[in-house]
Amino acid sequence: MNRRENLKLLFTGTVGTGLLLTGCSPEEQALPENALLAGGTIGGRTEEEKQRDQALLSETFFTDDERKKLSTLVDIIMPKDSESPAATEIGVVDFMEFMMKDQPGNQTRMRGGLMWLDFEADEKFGKAFNELSESEVIQIVDEVAWPDTAKPEYEGGVRWFNMLRNLTCSGYFSTEPGWKYMGYVGNTPNAWDGVPQEVMAKHGFQLEEKYLSIYLKPEDRGTIIQWDDEGNVTG
Repeated sequence: MNRRENLKLLFTGTVGTGLLLTGCSPEEQALPENALLAGGTIGGRTEEEKQRDQALLSETFFTDDERKKLSTLVDIIMPKDSESPAATEIGVVDFMEFMMKDQPGNQTRMRGGLMWLDFEADEKFGKAFNELSESEVIQIVDEVAWPDTAKPEYEGGVRWFNMLRNLTCSGYFSTEPGWKYMGYVGNTPNAWDGVPQEVMAKHGFQLEEKYLSIYLKPEDRGTIIQWDDEGNVTG
């Protein structure tokens, strides 16, 4: 498995993205997506929202044993490569911790899936999941990572791994490294230096000499223009 294979599964419809971010019931009052890890630090938050964030952040859901399992799995789903960091390096497990408290309706199935890992590890290898070698972990993952080819008896495990993959990608692509990996730039201010001279010449136009000194130059894009009291550009 690699990240591109996982993303292909997500974006070709086999697995729905955003499941955990949009699938909550009204009473769970999910926070805005851009504030999931904010802890009340994003502007425009009400006092009630800030207090709720702090209350959730002060609680602990995952045990150390569960966090270790998750760290193993999220780095299989979104591993480190030459373009971007592994999921654990940018706090994806912390994201999941917050989401379990923000949307408690998902806690039971998340914990059930983590318990199933130990059951499956014991059945296959006679030891706990966190004691498995890398190749043994992959054997278990391969049983549930490919919905179209999974055996019927792994249907529950497939659904759980789908949820885990959705959470991993939601957390990963809510971070700056995730945005960079996708090439997403958001509302980035653009720069326009006017119609290129060669295009104007082609159509018989040219810039007027008297205005050349005040036209925007590429090196001056970040400079704030100044006017005098009569509305003339001074710098």
